[in-house]
Amino acid sequence: MNAKPRWLMFVDALSLILFLAAAAMVLFYAPTERMMGEVQRVFYFHVATAWVGMLGFCAAGVAGIAYLRTADLKWDRISLAAVEISLVFFFAAIVQGSVWARPSWGTWWTWDSRLTTAAIVEMVYLAYLLLRQGIDDPERRARFGAIYTLAGFVSVPLTFISIRLLRTIHPVLIASGESTGGMNMTSEMVQTMVFSVITFSFIFVSLMARRVQLGRLAEQVEQARLQAVE
Repeated sequence: MNAKPRWLMFVDALSLILFLAAAAMVLFYAPTERMMGEVQRVFYFHVATAWVGMLGFCAAGVAGIAYLRTADLKWDRISLAAVEISLVFFFAAIVQGSVWARPSWGTWWTWDSRLTTAAIVEMVYLAYLLLRQGIDDPERRARFGAIYTLAGFVSVPLTFISIRLLRTIHPVLIASGESTGGMNMTSEMVQTMVFSVITFSFIFVSLMARRVQLGRLAEQVEQARLQAVE
């Protein structure tokens, strides 16, 4: 295996520093929300992990377009890495949302429009991983993956806009002037949220780079196996 690139070592170190700083801001800098109390602090990482999930699904769609245009398997590796990482982060966002919902709504889960569409997104991309396993030919698998990620991405913006189109008890993060359900956030809360989003974006880049490297090695092993069979 090649030595870790210097830029990746820098991103790894920066991600760790930013994460520690974000955790400190969540625990000590952001004020306690008046209505929800301490449990509201889950909100900052909840938003950040949800953001990374959607960012990765978007990156997978872009990589899918790139593969269909170039037929270069490196784009399939990037797409697969983005989906795998985003599935983990999006699931973490759902779990954090349940932890937040229990004291706020009195239940761990309800079939609210935001929660339902989030669960659909998770299942759509989980199916992507399962269906890929049934295709042995690398080029057919990559082509299938590219088309699937483009079609599957439709579910991602639907999750974001669901709280504006449908009845929901989920708070609206950014509400218009006359909207109801928006969160009253102080400047410290906004700063903590933005810092957390930036932090998890760096973590995403670090994990993506590592997963793409592993994908390249796995591809080499698969090619060797196919040549041995032939």
